[in-house]
Amino acid sequence: MSSDKFNHKPAKLNDFLYGILRGNPVLVLMIGLCPVLAVSTTLFNGVGMSVAVAFVLVGSNLIISLVRKYTPQQIRIPIFIIIISTFVTVADYVIKAYSPQLYRQLGVFIPLIVVNCVIIGRAEAFAYRNKAWSSVLDGIGTSIGFLIVLFFISALREFFGMGSLLGNQLISKPALIMAMPPGGFITIGALMALLTFLRKKR
Repeated sequence: MSSDKFNHKPAKLNDFLYGILRGNPVLVLMIGLCPVLAVSTTLFNGVGMSVAVAFVLVGSNLIISLVRKYTPQQIRIPIFIIIISTFVTVADYVIKAYSPQLYRQLGVFIPLIVVNCVIIGRAEAFAYRNKAWSSVLDGIGTSIGFLIVLFFISALREFFGMGSLLGNQLISKPALIMAMPPGGFITIGALMALLTFLRKKR
């Protein structure tokens, strides 16, 4: 028996881990950067957006996988968008009802989840070609990867750009550039460099 079988993770575990590190949507694939840059000025907004994206991603991955055998190749993208927009609408109404402050802060970026490259990319690249359970694991893993990155970006930008964390003032003279779009690019670049360093060291 080949020793390779003992050196590889099970397929289901690979589906889960892919979006966290090797295929992280922000730091590796560099997709979905628009909402990341726009909402990551505070930790509250970043976590809120991550939860909304996770709900839409896992739900749409599941449904797309279940109907993939009945989805004509020629019209798969419109069908993906209809499924995704349904989950986005649910997320939009729930956030508006239970967290009006978050709803005001995220604004148009909640409806724009419909065309988020992370969601459509995983639907096309994975859910349309794999079974339901694998697609759910892929969605969960990708959501965790997105959440981790957005958590650190938001925390760093709020702390250094506004001098606060979750609304609590911590420093009196923040670097305002970190709260502006250039600060988002600087933070993403620094995290990408750190991830590359760790991967090469490993």
